Amino acid sequence: MKKSIIVSTLILSSSLTFAFDLSAIAKNVVENVTKEQTTTQETSTSNLSDTTVSNGLKEALKTGVNYAVTQLGSNNGYLNNTAVKIPLPDNLAKAETLIRSIGGDKMADNLINSMNTAASKAAPKTAEVFVEAIDKMTLTDAQAILSGGNDAATNYFKANTSDSLKKLITPIIQETMKENQVASYYDTANNLYKSNVKGLVDNSGVMGLAKNFGVDSFIPGSSDESLDEYITTKAIDGLFTMIGQKEAAIRANPLEQTSSILKEVFGK
Repeated sequence: MKKSIIVSTLILSSSLTFAFDLSAIAKNVVENVTKEQTTTQETSTSNLSDTTVSNGLKEALKTGVNYAVTQLGSNNGYLNNTAVKIPLPDNLAKAETLIRSIGGDKMADNLINSMNTAASKAAPKTAEVFVEAIDKMTLTDAQAILSGGNDAATNYFKANTSDSLKKLITPIIQETMKENQVASYYDTANNLYKSNVKGLVDNSGVMGLAKNFGVDSFIPGSSDESLDEYITTKAIDGLFTMIGQKEAAIRANPLEQTSSILKEVFGK
């Protein structure tokens, strides 16, 4: 009986030892394979020339620009895209509920539609500005963007295209918004409010009366930014957003790497 127990114990002990050894071996194998894969990946990446890396990034950004311009320049490109849709300006947005509650739906919708339509009309004209900025990109710029976060390209574009985009887009926005009577009312009212009316309203007690009725928060204030400036800024922000989305997709999704150089640079 004792002999049997001893034998069983030895067998169990041997089995456990073997199991532990097998576990250790498996762990070592996994670690070695991981190291080899990492080394292979690093070697493969380091084998890419600086020119290849730079060209790959530039193609990715041009793909992003083409995507943004095509999407946002289409009919209702801004309006139907929740990520970039241009809302009413802040100083009018807080009055939107009140405006709609007294039958002003058509006026509010008209202004929102016009702002987004103006941005969509301007979008196709911006491609040249972006492409020029990409072509001027240095190797240092490209490396910083490639190793940076998903907003690295957006930050580069903000620094290198914002002024040119404003000069290009503003006249298109102004021309388009001339057709909208509500927009002209907005600018006229806003300018009057900033110059004279605000003081009269405060002195006459109308603001106090509004507070008594609990609607003072709905009274729009003035803004130093004209409606054209507001739309231009939002239109540019929307372009940056869409380019950034496409760049992030190319970085993360092999299916978005649609050319050999994109696969070579981002597939690593």
